[in-house]
Amino acid sequence: MSFRFGQHLIKPSVVFLKTELSFALVNRKPVVPGHVLVCPLRPVERFRDLNPDEVADLFQATQRVGSVVEKHFQGTSLTVAMQDGPEAGQTVKLQKHDKEEEDSPALWRSEEDMAAEAAALRAYFQ
Repeated sequence: MSFRFGQHLIKPSVVFLKTELSFALVNRKPVVPGHVLVCPLRPVERFRDLNPDEVADLFQATQRVGSVVEKHFQGTSLTVAMQDGPEAGQTVKLQKHDKEEEDSPALWRSEEDMAAEAAALRAYFQ
């Protein structure tokens, strides 16, 4: 199965949860430990483009992922955010990033590090 996040093709090794309509992956440039992404399986440009079943699945997956992230990273609180549209800070969309230098592979975590974190989180869902 292939996964897409905007214009990015996501390797299955970094995905730690797949539901009927959503998936969760580790972040290649996490802001804090436990910074992960939960995405709809069907690529859409905006939140409003999701159908009600997709919205329900996305939020149920987010709730499950949040519980696991708190447990795994020994947290006591979560920040759940959605950037929906360019003025909200959304940079992943159907076209390429405007500022490629900010998305340089030199700034990313290694695929091995990401796969290891995904494997650790995946274990909670099995």
